[in-house]
Amino acid sequence: MAGAVIFPPTVKLPKGIADSKLLKPKLREELSLIIQDLSLFWAVGEASVEEINKVGIGKATQIAFKRAVKALSSSPDFLLIDAFYIDEFAKQVQRPVKNGDKICASISAASIIAKVYRDGLMRGLSKKYPEYGFFENKGYGTKFHREAIKKHGLSRIHRTSFDLGKFL
Repeated sequence: MAGAVIFPPTVKLPKGIADSKLLKPKLREELSLIIQDLSLFWAVGEASVEEINKVGIGKATQIAFKRAVKALSSSPDFLLIDAFYIDEFAKQVQRPVKNGDKICASISAASIIAKVYRDGLMRGLSKKYPEYGFFENKGYGTKFHREAIKKHGLSRIHRTSFDLGKFL
């Protein structure tokens, strides 16, 4: 999952914008709504589990970034991208920012929108796969989630492209 946001040049972003993974869920959801209201355009792009398993998480993340940017209703003048340069957008001015979601408010904002969207998907999947605890762990490798995989095996929505021996 990846987010993209275009803000007006003079936007005053709210306090609290930070790496989406470091924010409490309630604050993250509140900020997502504020970010969407303040932005000119925003979008979310996704890479499927099949794509992740086929090309790996790094390339799949780039696919999600491309889809998020292409889903915007307007083309951005400048791309700030968390850690990646995207060849497909070579004609646009872009800057990959290492650890961008920790040091760049625009990247953090896009990350917040994407994380809230993903968390919503995971809550929906928790109804289909209640045994994995997706409502609580959102698919991250918590002890409960690892134990559920040991007991029930992988579901069709789990990534298989990483070493499960290290995961379990």
